[in-house]
Amino acid sequence: MTAPFDEALLRGLVPGVLGVLVRRGADFAAAEDAVQEALVEAVRTWPADPPRDPRGWLVTVSWRRFLDATRADAARRRREDVVDEEPASGPVPGVDDTLHLYFLCAHPSLTPSSAVALTLRAVGGLTTRQIAQAHLVPEATMAQRISRAKRTVSGVRFDRPGDVATVLRVLYLVFNEGYSGDVDLAAEAVRLTRQLAAVVDHPEVAGLLALMLLHSARRAARTAPDGSLVPLAEQDRGRWDTAVITEGVAALQAALARDRLGEYQAQAAIAALHADARTAAETDWVQIVEWYDELVRLTDSPVARLNRAVAVGEADGPRAGLAALAELDGSLPRHTAVAAHLHERDGDLATAARLYALAGERAPTLAERDHLTRQAARLNTHRGRSCGWARVDRTRNPRIQGPDDGMSGGAV
Repeated sequence: MTAPFDEALLRGLVPGVLGVLVRRGADFAAAEDAVQEALVEAVRTWPADPPRDPRGWLVTVSWRRFLDATRADAARRRREDVVDEEPASGPVPGVDDTLHLYFLCAHPSLTPSSAVALTLRAVGGLTTRQIAQAHLVPEATMAQRISRAKRTVSGVRFDRPGDVATVLRVLYLVFNEGYSGDVDLAAEAVRLTRQLAAVVDHPEVAGLLALMLLHSARRAARTAPDGSLVPLAEQDRGRWDTAVITEGVAALQAALARDRLGEYQAQAAIAALHADARTAAETDWVQIVEWYDELVRLTDSPVARLNRAVAVGEADGPRAGLAALAELDGSLPRHTAVAAHLHERDGDLATAARLYALAGERAPTLAERDHLTRQAARLNTHRGRSCGWARVDRTRNPRIQGPDDGMSGGAV
């Protein structure tokens, strides 16, 4: 009888297995290739013949694949004095190399896109094909990106403290990549951040996990059956996952209790205030503005300032929001959409319609473009009817994606 196959368990074993090979003398690039080959073999054989010790099985097969590749490569024969003898089979020492691998994959010499791809492959255990599909690029392109990244970090040793902030930024980027392909990158980011939280005690790790959970809890309500975007103010809050919200709030409270505020904790606090409101009308915008003030103080991020302008418009009125927006660079992503929203709330429908249309032309995704184009059409129809051509449209007023309907970086 074929046993059920647990792909999440398999991927969770990857960092430890890769770390064993590296500590035995394999260079990172070769070790990672060997682990990937072992994963393919596991997917093929485990359902029918599951091993009693999955981690030990992966270590043994990965090491053999590494030895085979090394011995077949004449250019690497000088390394065979390190790897010529295969270690005796048996229990593998329980050293956890996960944190080292995170730091390696988030090495400052890598571009953000390369760091994300390498993290998904080396720590997440995803195949090149899965990563390519998730990023909507050809597999060959992703293979080249990963290969270059592995060459970059091949000579890096695990003997220096890593930068937790860089690791968190990479995980944040993974979450914001979206939901394309076979692998749900948002769910994968949550899984990897949980893994990181298990090996490093840092309030910002807990803050990022809380932020991801609070946004993930709203996911089911963020799109309509036809795939169109549903702005935060109009989402069916009954579809929000209250268990995930509870977990996210608990993680945030534990982080805030450490009294070492960071940007992810501040963003999570904003998300928690949205989650706490039973209806959009009950949202505590005054507190949200205060948390944006903290976030701006911590990061001086233009995106945070942009989202703050929306919050100010809700807390103090659209003209206050427009005044805050006027201080920002008009080329910022979503700036035009925010301006359209605030002008609409201020009653200037002609300007709002024009800006919605312009924002739609500049939107980075098809879903955002369609959403903004519909807002422009709605206002133009409303204006035409108000001029006496037909009855005034009394449907309620849809909003743009409000602040933190993504993760303060434009995730939709």
